[in-house]
Amino acid sequence: MKLLDWILRRTPATAPAAEPAARREPGMKNSLEALGRANVPPAEPVAAPVGEFKRPEVAPFVIPDDKKGAVLAMDETMEPVYAYVSEAFAGMGFIGYPYLAELSQRPESRKMPDVISKEMTRKWIKLEVKGEDDKSDKLEVIEKAMRRHRLRAKFRLAALQDGLFGRSQIYIDVKTPSGVLAWADPDELKSILVKSPAKIAKGALVGFKVIDPVWTTPYLYNSDNPMRPDFYNPTSWFVLGRQVHSSRLLNIVSREVPDLLKPSYNFGGMSMTQLAIPNVNNWLKTRQAVANLIDGFSVPLFMTNMASILSGDTGDDVYRRVDVFNRVRTNRGAWAVDKESEDFRFENVPLSGLDALQNQSLEQLSVVSGIPLVKLMGISPSGLNATADGEIRVFYDDMHSAQEAVFRDPIQSCLELIQLSEFGEIDPDITFSFVPLWQLSEKEQAEIRKLDADTGAVLIESSAISPQEEREPVAAG
Repeated sequence: MKLLDWILRRTPATAPAAEPAARREPGMKNSLEALGRANVPPAEPVAAPVGEFKRPEVAPFVIPDDKKGAVLAMDETMEPVYAYVSEAFAGMGFIGYPYLAELSQRPESRKMPDVISKEMTRKWIKLEVKGEDDKSDKLEVIEKAMRRHRLRAKFRLAALQDGLFGRSQIYIDVKTPSGVLAWADPDELKSILVKSPAKIAKGALVGFKVIDPVWTTPYLYNSDNPMRPDFYNPTSWFVLGRQVHSSRLLNIVSREVPDLLKPSYNFGGMSMTQLAIPNVNNWLKTRQAVANLIDGFSVPLFMTNMASILSGDTGDDVYRRVDVFNRVRTNRGAWAVDKESEDFRFENVPLSGLDALQNQSLEQLSVVSGIPLVKLMGISPSGLNATADGEIRVFYDDMHSAQEAVFRDPIQSCLELIQLSEFGEIDPDITFSFVPLWQLSEKEQAEIRKLDADTGAVLIESSAISPQEEREPVAAG
């Protein structure tokens, strides 16, 4: 009877006739004003950029105005290749230097190439001599020249740019035989930098300059004969409007792309930043979702009469009631509800397992880069007797492989240029090796020395070697 009385009171005296069931409106209605007052826009997901397979847009003034026609003509010859690749293209092309530069400000994207570049140059190199000749004086001069030119710092920056953009170039700054700086002579920049005393006299080496890849783009390369050495290998570059021969630029590319993709990537490689975009985006969404859940894990549930809103009114009485609660909501406040028609309680979301889900999302960054978590994020492995020594050894082996593959030839070129500038000749017996990243502790070194001493004592006692033969390597230390 109470429900019937309420319906009669709410029905106007001149109510229209009831509509057929097919046209009848639902019983619960919300007005647009009430919907607007309760509307909370959802958080927009982070959209990953879509790459394109085409010649990348380079920065202004990189290509001189009088050469744009030739570059466009070369682009037209590549149109069939672009069309061929685009048939099966899935939007995974080069996303451009501006967006990659923007991602370098994000710690999750910056950390991976930063760690790799530092580890690849942390122990650096050791100069060596083939044969038995004593060339310690030459090695000392070369060491001083390397420090003077800050060669290790230049290669660290080049490795960092390679991780951020997919390519880096080191310009060889030399003087011409007449004493003019090469970068001030356009004709000299176009010529081949031959490693000979006739081209590089003593004292001609000025230094090395790392050039951001956004300022360079290829000018000439062969694309019709795979048997030629310059096939998809630029022989000349534009460096902010200046044509420079490729022999004057040391290319640092650690993750090369197939030939079909090289023009689209500005003849660079795949950057670590672009490789990690999906994993970084997943981590950012997971991190934000966990933070949002923790921020609102306890939801107040207020049960009251919703008839005014559900009947299509603006619901001012309900919103005023909720506003009263929000004003007095505190641990020291009290909330009074109607005993007959209202109730109030909290609904809590379980938070157990969130840490594991968040850590698994973070670990995906380590999967992409191959860097152990303790190196990448400073997170120690969990569990009883857990250790990261094995993972770190594997990582160091990977870094040594990268040093040999990426740094070996450019560093050898730098050493030859330093020798020409310092001695007027190149000594073929002078070489180098990369210092191992994994170093034994003092305790481990002492244990090895004791083992060697015990082995030597056994060999001497069995007359396999003489005491003098054992004494020589010990003295050489």
